[in-house]
Amino acid sequence: MTLSREAATQFAQVLSEALPYIRRFVGKTLVIKYGGNAMESEELKTGFARDIVLMKAVGINPVVVHGGGPQIAELLKRLNIESHFIDGMRVTDSQTMDVVEMVLGGQVNKSIVNLINGHGGSAIGLTGKDAQLIRAKKLHASRQTPEMTKPEIIDIGQVGEVTGVNTELLDMLVRGNFIPVIAPIGVGQDGESYNINADLVAGKVAEALKAEKLMLLTNIAGLMDKEGKVLTGLTTAQVDGLIADGTIYGGMLPKIRCALEAVQGGVHSAHIIDGRVPNAVLLEIFTDVGVGTLITNRKHH
Repeated sequence: MTLSREAATQFAQVLSEALPYIRRFVGKTLVIKYGGNAMESEELKTGFARDIVLMKAVGINPVVVHGGGPQIAELLKRLNIESHFIDGMRVTDSQTMDVVEMVLGGQVNKSIVNLINGHGGSAIGLTGKDAQLIRAKKLHASRQTPEMTKPEIIDIGQVGEVTGVNTELLDMLVRGNFIPVIAPIGVGQDGESYNINADLVAGKVAEALKAEKLMLLTNIAGLMDKEGKVLTGLTTAQVDGLIADGTIYGGMLPKIRCALEAVQGGVHSAHIIDGRVPNAVLLEIFTDVGVGTLITNRKHH
């Protein structure tokens, strides 16, 4: 591929703009939650894999956590297993859990590993069961409607929350120049499997690793204000205010809460970025432009 003089000049400018960012993040760990729309088109998949391989090549340590809701839904449908959701969480009985493990730990995990390796990386696929990477316990959910006097406890089956992360395993892989790709399945005290929200797992992994950044790829442009403009450079206090005044609501709440908790737990910054933008991860890390919402604990970043 020969570049025209103009294209080459532009290319050099891009690299020189990226340099201070690369230097800032060398040796640092970034946890990236990958899923949803970013997994759907070939162009976006290729862009994501190349972004991850490039990060590793310049000395940054990416750790990938992935979801797979649409793929799980598709297989459950093919097997004629009905899906039930309560407050956006999939009710997971033992039959559903088998499918979740098969899809997340097998099909989806290996396809991402393959994708990264196909672009020159050394990815290793893991579930939370490997070396007890993600220890979990049953999530006790409750809900309250206005007519109830007290919240009702609901059983959503084998849905879990993270109680611990085996950072030794991840540190060893990262030091060996591998890229960990983690399926969000946790393991309980008695070896039982738990289906855990991938955003939550990414947040807890980022906290446990004291990561520089947590990046959650989503299918929206970022966190919007009431006029539909993307908000960025938010402090945790500002985010609390936006939750209180109803700007952040619905499906965005769990994502934001997970980003907030990570930042309050010692992660330097959390980013909610638009996974539909090609090379979204690189744009957010290596350029002044950015493609999403940045949340930080500090006044300046």
